[in-house]
Amino acid sequence: MKAVIFRNPDEELSYEDVTLDPPKAGEVRVRIAAAGVCHSDLHVKRGEWESPAPLVMGHEGAGIVVELGEGVTSLAVGDHVVLSWVPPCGRCRYCRQGHEVRCQKVAKIITPKGVLFDETSRLKRAADGDSLHHFLGVSSFAEEVVVPASGAIKVRDDAPLDVVALVGCAVATGVGSVLNTAGVEPGSLVAVIGCGGVGLNVIQGAVLAGAERIVAIDVIAEKVEVARQFGATDTIVAPDGGAVESLLDLLPDGVDYAFDAIGHTKTTEQAIQMLGLGGSAVLVGLPPNGSRASFEPLLLADAEQRILGSNYGSIRPSIDIPALVDRYMDGQLKLDPLISGRRPLEEVSQAFDDLAGGKALRTLLIPPA
Repeated sequence: MKAVIFRNPDEELSYEDVTLDPPKAGEVRVRIAAAGVCHSDLHVKRGEWESPAPLVMGHEGAGIVVELGEGVTSLAVGDHVVLSWVPPCGRCRYCRQGHEVRCQKVAKIITPKGVLFDETSRLKRAADGDSLHHFLGVSSFAEEVVVPASGAIKVRDDAPLDVVALVGCAVATGVGSVLNTAGVEPGSLVAVIGCGGVGLNVIQGAVLAGAERIVAIDVIAEKVEVARQFGATDTIVAPDGGAVESLLDLLPDGVDYAFDAIGHTKTTEQAIQMLGLGGSAVLVGLPPNGSRASFEPLLLADAEQRILGSNYGSIRPSIDIPALVDRYMDGQLKLDPLISGRRPLEEVSQAFDDLAGGKALRTLLIPPA
């Protein structure tokens, strides 16, 4: 099959033939319908995150189950699935507590080692048989994937796979950060820094939570205008800084929740500075390795404020992913406007250029038929 391989930041991505071994016990093989290009992928491409390499890229996607490994009873060939980059083991203490995005086996094996649960890979270069790493247990920039069965989440057959692929990362991360991590209450005042694919879904989550005011903030005017389509009540364009001052001019007492959907040191600090009494800053966007932000602990404690980290929207994949797909199909969530374009899988480099340029929300990569 064809797949996209990353070796190091100084080499161009390659689009080449790869062999995919059959699924082992507890795994499934999925033919990819579409894969989204995310800022997490861009971090890897730029060398801003430590990732084992060479690897097959991609972590957001959807497709159809084509083969079952031994012992898999939760899925059937032909099932439509959205891929989860946290395939919970179901047995560690965090999974048993219902905090599946904290799964210890994912954190200790799949993410850092670039392998599946048995600590081996199913991917090899066709040219020389050299082993390739999996990215976040998914590697969706390929025609097919082998993933743990818990990472292939069955969804309704009438949902368009090339759209609901976005639920696997951007939608789950954004909406989940509001409903699960923060627990935003009706009537809340909310600020969202960054109106990309994740930020727009934070806004949608705030709408679902019944927030009274939702302030969308970005450096690009076109993006904050798009944010109004997703439910923002107010917008701030701050290309030269000044986002905090503009927010406090609009809401002098600050906000109850400020979401950093970008993940830069500056935006993290801005989110904290926007808070009112008892407010929570929610860190959703992920920064490069080694980033450091600062705040004044005394002010935080005096105002009874909190800083919350949100990984994958604190979701339970098998429950929340199908529910988000249902919300889309029922008209409660907008997904189609998130798609900036579709490109063949071989045009992955152009898709990254679209994302890095700041205008694209989500580009979908479509594997060859």
